[in-house]
Amino acid sequence: MNRTAMLDAVKAHGDAAWDVVIIGGGATGVGVAVDAAVRGYKTLLVEREDFGKGTSSRSTKLVHGGVRYLEQGNISLVMEALKERGLLRQNAPHLVHDLPFVVPNYEWWEAPFYGIGMKIYDLLATKYSFGKSKILSREETLERLPTISQEGLRGGVVYHDGQFDDTRLLTHLVMTAADHGATVLNYCGAVGLLRGEDGFLRGVTLQDGVSGERFDVQAKVVVNATGIFTDEVRRMAEPDVQTMVSPSQGIHLVFEKSFLRAETAIMVPRTSDGRVLFAIPWHEHTVVGTTDTPIEAPSYEPKPLEEEIEFVLETAGEYLSRKPTRDDILAIYVGIRPLVKAAGSDGSKTSALSRDHTIHIDGSGLLTIVGGKWTTYRHMAEDTVNHAATLGHLPDVTCTTADLHVHGWSDATDLGHLLVYGSDAAKIRALAASSPELAQQLNPALPYLATEVVWAAREEMAVTVEDVLSRRTRALLLNAKAAIAMAPQVAQLMAAELGHDEAWQQAQVSSFTALARQYLPQ
Repeated sequence: MNRTAMLDAVKAHGDAAWDVVIIGGGATGVGVAVDAAVRGYKTLLVEREDFGKGTSSRSTKLVHGGVRYLEQGNISLVMEALKERGLLRQNAPHLVHDLPFVVPNYEWWEAPFYGIGMKIYDLLATKYSFGKSKILSREETLERLPTISQEGLRGGVVYHDGQFDDTRLLTHLVMTAADHGATVLNYCGAVGLLRGEDGFLRGVTLQDGVSGERFDVQAKVVVNATGIFTDEVRRMAEPDVQTMVSPSQGIHLVFEKSFLRAETAIMVPRTSDGRVLFAIPWHEHTVVGTTDTPIEAPSYEPKPLEEEIEFVLETAGEYLSRKPTRDDILAIYVGIRPLVKAAGSDGSKTSALSRDHTIHIDGSGLLTIVGGKWTTYRHMAEDTVNHAATLGHLPDVTCTTADLHVHGWSDATDLGHLLVYGSDAAKIRALAASSPELAQQLNPALPYLATEVVWAAREEMAVTVEDVLSRRTRALLLNAKAAIAMAPQVAQLMAAELGHDEAWQQAQVSSFTALARQYLPQ
């Protein structure tokens, strides 16, 4: 993918109407772009920042049915998510894999209680099961989780769910959309909506975030898939709309691998704030989270609250034999959930709000899709495109994404940290072999190579140092200090690839360093 070529394609389209224009380049919007493009609709997706800059890059890294939703009685959501979890592993095996979880038991009643709950979870998964749950003895629990707190430990219950790398999947979904004819643009924001004489939407005014140029595109259907910024776009169409989104932030703390020292995750089913807490192995590190804190307004870079950091540290310390401290934190990342307000709700208890998705069409014809979760992105997209086809009088074409291989599909398991590139890994290795400089590791604390920077700029539309270190690789989320140290070399490699000067490099390093410091405990 090449951003200049994508921008040229938009301009070459001229005044001809796109079948579908999608605003928002997160999981939901990109999923809609894939679905629409596969059906043969002329599809344009625009994102004012980078793909996945918001919520979609800041998940708990799980593809799961949602054990907590089972407890809430939302059986339909659990069944839908478990099916989509299975389809994701089928369609992107290079990015989605099975991860066993143990619920540690410290009280006599926990083993039968959670054991029965997990058996129901198994039954709901049907043919999409990732593995059967079972009750573990104390010895079996310690074998799986050698760093679990042993005081009072009786045993555990093991069950299976999925794990993934969220923005690597998102990047490959963007490439999948492009492979099927969609035009996709990051750093291109929707700054206005165009109406026809009948008052209905007829297109979007866009602004190129790189050049500042504004231009109009025509559309038969405009889809608002902007997640936490949903209401901002809705107000472009109808300034007085009531808000749909009740934002809630969750934080994750990242530690070195030794805190878990296993390929099994811990799930704490009930914490003091009403959520579950996970400690999971991810990219040779340990990720612990999350919280559920209502906030007033969304932002691209939400900051962790002191009480959230203390809550995660304290709760993790109750279950890990080595209690983590602030000095052990390698990175803190924060995401905001675009939860849909319940009727009559003030959103003050966001952990109780539904994770189902909602589709809304306002009086101007703006189609909004909001809510849901990463795991169900494909089903959400199918539902959205079905509505868009009806709204825009598009040809009736059946959705086929349930069996669609995501770009990079590969069942190889011997690719090391390049596994997340799937079938593209061979090209990246060949690029590394072309130059000793490109084969170099960027920092000893992380596995990333210089060649991945060039690949990101050349093939994955990375525009900034942040794009590379936060989303094309996961350096910033794994080790913020190491990412800061890598920034000058990344800027130099990108400048050579994209034709930027020394001043650009300095500005990029300065900007990224300021951002990355926010990922460290203050």
